[in-house]
Amino acid sequence: MAVLILGSTSPIARAVADQYAARGHSICLAARDVNEAQRIASDLEIRHQVEAKALAFDARDFDSHPDFIEQARQSVGPIDVALVAFGAMGDQELSQRDFEKARQVIEVNYTGAASLCEALAEEMTHRGQGTIIGITSVAGDRGRASNYIYGSAKGAFTLYLQGLRNRLADEGVHVLTVKLGFVDTRMTFGMDTAIPVAAPDAAARAIVDAAGQGTEVLYYPRFWRGIMAVIKSIPERFFKHLSL
Repeated sequence: MAVLILGSTSPIARAVADQYAARGHSICLAARDVNEAQRIASDLEIRHQVEAKALAFDARDFDSHPDFIEQARQSVGPIDVALVAFGAMGDQELSQRDFEKARQVIEVNYTGAASLCEALAEEMTHRGQGTIIGITSVAGDRGRASNYIYGSAKGAFTLYLQGLRNRLADEGVHVLTVKLGFVDTRMTFGMDTAIPVAAPDAAARAIVDAAGQGTEVLYYPRFWRGIMAVIKSIPERFFKHLSL
């Protein structure tokens, strides 16, 4: 089985790659920083004795995505599992004042992710099998004043994944939506929060297990499902006055 990891230099993506490599699967690591991806690939090959390749890709170069997926297929064989793990939070305050900055956040987190998923769906439906794992965020469950640019992009990707899952339901292709809360990554570094921050390795195990079980939506850490249910239930007239 071949696994494609898009955005492979992030802590969660690296941990997911490690989980699949430990199970003996071939790995294709794709990232903007191809040198770092190659370093990770070499480590996987040494520790797990599996084939691991590194490729460069650009989430915002939409026209290149179909050819990139074909390149990945030629590199490690037919793609059985694809993890869409890249993302960009950006500077929230700057994004709210400068739409060019906001557009970058939107294009990475939604447009680029959807573009690659469409190319993956084409590849997988042709063979009638495969799993697409989309990493999104609990920030997309409700618009908040503090991060509505990032949250709206993740919310759009969440809705897209739901529709893609429905479209591919009879095509032999499974789509897993992963809504992450606080996980110890670059995006949460230095964040002051009373809510526990999960380890990437634990998140990776939960993601790989959920994909294997055919889960449709995974909140991780799992307690975020309850937290977001409460947040979504707050009437708008009260919610807009909260500092969230």
